[in-house]
Amino acid sequence: MKRITLPLLALVAVLAAGAADAACRVEYKAKRDNPLKLDFGTAELPDSACASKEAAAAALAPRLAKQGWTLLAIVSILGGG
Repeated sequence: MKRITLPLLALVAVLAAGAADAACRVEYKAKRDNPLKLDFGTAELPDSACASKEAAAAALAPRLAKQGWTLLAIVSILGGG
């Protein structure tokens, strides 16, 4: 029983720490050019970006741009805000 309990407790601690960092998740659409690639993804955002789609877009667009993607739309905000 101890073999299962310790790893389970470690997993719960890691998940709880991750949940404290992100106040919401957003679903978004993005694109890359040459060749054209479309993406539907999710991202974790801080509480300050969860109040509206505009706030989420302002927080997410620079992150995606660093990876070569252009944000097309925030589809939904899941939790927070």
